Order: sequence, then C-alpha cells, then structure tokens
Amino acid sequence: MTADTILASLQLSTPEIILAVGALALLMVGVFSGERSGTTVTGLAVALLIISGLWLVLATGEGQAYGGAFVSDPFAKFMKVLALIGSITAMVMTVGHARSEQLDRFEFPVLIVLSTLGMLLMISANSLLSLYLALELQSLALYVVAAINRDSLRSTEAGLKYFVLGALSSGMLLYGMSLVYGFTGHIGFQEIAAALTAEGRSLGLVFGLVFILAGLAFKISAVPFHMWTPDVYEGAPTPVTAFFAAAPKVAAMAMLVRIVIDAFEPVVADWQQVIVFIAIASMLLGAFAAIGQRNIKRLMAYSSIGHMGYALVGLAAGSMAGVRGVALYMLIYMVMTLGTFAIILAMRRKEGGNVEDINDLAGLSSTNPFMATVLTILMFSLAGIPPMAGFFAKYFVFMAAIEAHLYALAIIGVLASVVGAYYYLRIIKVMWFDEPTGEFARTAGELKLVFGLSGLFVVGYVLIGGPIGAAAEAAARTFF
Repeated sequence: MTADTILASLQLSTPEIILAVGALALLMVGVFSGERSGTTVTGLAVALLIISGLWLVLATGEGQAYGGAFVSDPFAKFMKVLALIGSITAMVMTVGHARSEQLDRFEFPVLIVLSTLGMLLMISANSLLSLYLALELQSLALYVVAAINRDSLRSTEAGLKYFVLGALSSGMLLYGMSLVYGFTGHIGFQEIAAALTAEGRSLGLVFGLVFILAGLAFKISAVPFHMWTPDVYEGAPTPVTAFFAAAPKVAAMAMLVRIVIDAFEPVVADWQQVIVFIAIASMLLGAFAAIGQRNIKRLMAYSSIGHMGYALVGLAAGSMAGVRGVALYMLIYMVMTLGTFAIILAMRRKEGGNVEDINDLAGLSSTNPFMATVLTILMFSLAGIPPMAGFFAKYFVFMAAIEAHLYALAIIGVLASVVGAYYYLRIIKVMWFDEPTGEFARTAGELKLVFGLSGLFVVGYVLIGGPIGAAAEAAARTFF
C-alpha cells in the first residue's frame, strides 16, 4: 500500500478512528479523574458518538479501504447511522438510572463506545477476517456490559450465559469461515462471489455457509440460537438491555445482509433455504413463547426474536425490495424498542426500586395518561396494526417475499403477527381496564423525551415515510 492509498483508507474510516481514539482518551479521563467521573465520561461519550455520526453523514466518501477489507457505501452509511442513534439513545437513557443500576462507573460509557466501534466496523466489513475482528470487538465489550452490575446475581449470571454461548457461536463462525476459505481460496466477499460463479458450489462450501449463518443468527438472536436472549434481557440492568435490543441487532442484521447478498449471491438457492427456516422458526417462537410471560423484559426478549424473524423474511427474498424492507424494518424496530424500554425504565415505584411485572402497569391510564398513551401506540405498532410504523415495516418485508414467490413464508408471517398481537393487546388491556395498583415515581426528563419522540415517530411515519423509504432504497441499491 502506498502513502496515497493509506491516506484514502484513513479518510474513509475517519468515523471509526474518531471512536477508537476517543475511547482511549475517555479511558484516560476516567482513570485520572477517579470514580466520580462517570457522569462526565458519559457526556463526553455521547458527544463523541454524535461527532462520529456527523462526520459519517457530512464528510465520508464512498469506496474500499485497507486493501478491500473495509467498504464505505450507501448501505453502510444508512445502517451505521441507525447503530449510532441506537447507541446514543441507550446511553442517554442510562443517565437517571446510573446510580441505582451500578452503571455510574466510567468504564460503562467507554465499553459502549468500543462496542459501537465494533458495530461500525462490522457494517463495513468486506472480508471474512475484518468481519470476525469487528464482531469480536463488539462482543467482548458486550460480555462485560451484560455483567457490569457485579452486586447482582442475575446480572452476573446473564453475563456468564452470554459469554459462554457467544464463545460457542464465535467458534462456529470461525469454523464456517475456514471451510469457505478452504474451498474458495479467498476471504474477500467479491473474490468469494467470483470464485463461486466460476467454479460452482461444493458440499464443503455449503457446510461452511451453514456454520457462518449459524454464528450470525446467534448475534441477532434468531431461532434456534436464541436461548441466551430471555435470560440476558431479564438479568442485565435495564439500560443495558435497552442497548442490547437496539444497536447490536442493527449491526448484526447489516452484516448478515452484506455477507449473503455480496459474498454468497451465486448460491442464493442454498442460503435462502436456511434463512427461510430461521425466519419461520423465529416468528413462531416469538409469537407463542411470549404469551405466558409475566416479566415485561422477558416478553420484549421474545418479541425481539419474533421481529428478527420478520426482518429475515425480507432477506429471504434476496431482492432489492427485500433488502430495502430489511433496512426499513430495522429502523422502525429500533425506534419502537427504544421507546418501549424508556417506559420500562420509567416503571419505578415512589417508595423506590424498578418493577418489571406486566401487572404493575395496571391502571396506568389513570395515574399517568401520557405514558399509557405512548405505550399503547408502541404496542399497536409492535403488533403491526395500521396506520402505525410497525404495520409499514411488516408490509414491505411481506410484499418482498410475495414478489419473490415465497407465499408460504408471507402467510406464516401474517399468522404469527396475529398470534403476537395477543400479548401486546394484553398490556394495553392491563393499562386501560385494570384497577390501579399504585403510582409510579416522577419520570426522568430524558426518558420522557425518548418515549415521546418514539411515539411521535410511530404515529407520524405516514407523513415522513417517503424520504425514509427513499434513503432505504438508495442503501439497498448498493447490492443490485
């Protein structure tokens, strides 16, 4: 590599460099300022993520960097902006709960920044090696974050489960990558696609592809690699769960889209079968397993499994409309999820302590009408009821499946949506028709802002959906 190519590479990856250097600087600030620097470091971390996002949108060009291992294109930009918004929002939501959840240590925002750096690198990964390194950077930070409340047995258990199962999935992913490299002789996505076009598929390569998809399915908590999700969602501190449910899912789904549409496009018939199976299994488990849940965080865990299944319906289509549907779905899912978790964080009794039981929402409409109204809007949207944003998210992925003649997949998706609507509507029934069991403490301003904006987006999507859809289409056109 010449000096010019190195400079060009650095320019394309400036947002990531900002986060990497910034994380090290924040670590120094925290170390030298002592234990009381948590709030300062959190504020600086949010500013750092915003600067990185602005640089990404305003000053980052397009092209390949570092010998083709890193790519900057419209799809990468779109998904990176979503990941950054998810990380910023989740970090803002922790401010009021930092002390009670043992998150007021400076290490927490630094780990979130490092995890976000891993996500951005995942989204831009253009080879198997850069993909794995980015994935591990993100995952190692998340393992620590899940268990950051060392005084809580549930939090420690959540972190340990996530680490053990995450290590297993990394092993599967690496084994799949080694098989693909062995049978194609390449690690770059375009080179793998060219080798598959020229030589055709072999049984060993299909095995490698299956192992890679299994490793990535773990990261988006798709069935049958979902087993960590309910326990980690319930056990981790609620602000951490909000982060887990939003930004990492966006990055992992973007990575999955890039690897199947870019690298394995010539063997679409092989990976399409796997994606269809995972999508159906995720939608059905997400719909039926959540029915008996009483803890709202566990319910949201099963809900997220179901929603990843719906997003995979678009990917299974393997078309531009499908990728556009996935990008839109991840945007709308992230907004709905962050809004819902902001309300879960606001479920706090006046006498102290957060509550997580769905029955604790009883009579919320009479004690806090604004919160009840916003949660109702979000539940309707998660259920996919028109004219909420969630309806349009499902509409686009189901239409992409129908255009690709995957009729059975679309029908199962619609039926799973109908079943899933039950547990969302049950929450609405508890809030509006049950007798109040007590009043929640005054809601923090930052939480009110997050769930208020989330509700506004979900209701107003009909009015602003055009430009967002155009941006998603421009992102999808990257591959076609």
